Amino acid sequence: MGADLKFFDLAIGDSVAVGEEVLVESALLNHPGEAIGYRVNWRGHAAAYVTDTEHYPDRCDENVVRLAQDADVLIYDSTYTDEEYHCKKTSKVGWGHSTWQEAVKLAKFANVKKLVIFHHDPLHDDDFMDRIKDDVVSAYPNSLIAWEGLEVNVLATHGLATHGLAANGLADGLVANGLAADAAPNDVLTTTLG
Repeated sequence: MGADLKFFDLAIGDSVAVGEEVLVESALLNHPGEAIGYRVNWRGHAAAYVTDTEHYPDRCDENVVRLAQDADVLIYDSTYTDEEYHCKKTSKVGWGHSTWQEAVKLAKFANVKKLVIFHHDPLHDDDFMDRIKDDVVSAYPNSLIAWEGLEVNVLATHGLATHGLAANGLADGLVANGLAADAAPNDVLTTTLG
C-alpha cells in the first residue's frame, strides 16, 4: 500500500487546504522557543489543538481565541493547576504551559462546545487526575480529561462519545479521519490523541 506524500513549507499563521473540504489554520502560541497551535475545519465543524502554550495573566491570548472560537472541540494544554502554577516555592510561570482553570475560562470565552484538557504533568498520578476531572467537569460540564488513544467525535459535541485505549495520562498528536471529499453523511471527523 503506497502513499502519495506532499510536503509544503508554511509560515506560522498560514492556512492550508486539504482537498476541497478541509482547512487547517495555524497560530503562534506563547511558549519559550515557540510552538504552533492548529484548528482543523471541516463542513462547518472545527477542532482546535492548542498544546505547549502559557496563558497571559491579564488577558486571553488572541491567537488562541482565534483558534478556539466556536470550536466543536478544544484540546488545550492543562499541565498544571492554578495552585501549582502560582506556587511561591515552585512557580511554573514562564514555563510555557497552562492550567485547567485557564482552559475553562478560555472555553467559556470562546464558546467552545467540548473541552478536552491534556498535556498532563507526569507527576500527577491517577488519583490526582481523577480529582482534576471532577473539578473540570463541575466547572465546564461538557469536558473531559484526555488519555493516550482517546478519540473524540467532533460532530457529537453535545455528548461525550469516546473510544480508545486505557489512560496513562499522556497525550500528543492530532489525527483527523473521515476527510475524503466524497464522504458520506454518516462519516465523522475525529481527533485521536496518542
